[in-house]
Amino acid sequence: MTDKGFTDKVKGKAKEVTGKVTDDDSKKAEGIIDQVVGKTKEIASDAKDVASEVAGKAKDAASKAADKAKDAMDK
Repeated sequence: MTDKGFTDKVKGKAKEVTGKVTDDDSKKAEGIIDQVVGKTKEIASDAKDVASEVAGKAKDAASKAADKAKDAMDK
């Protein structure tokens, strides 16, 4: 089971806050980068889900079209 980038976003936010509290710009930047990585994973996962859904619908439509064509040829 994947977390779709959630862990990276939480880890990044923690690093960013730690960097702000300790006045460590490097740690703050690292946290922001981790959050961006997490968001990127989330978007990629969402795109994969949508692509799978579209592929399934296309497969169903092609199957229905093939059935109709076969029925038309049998008449």
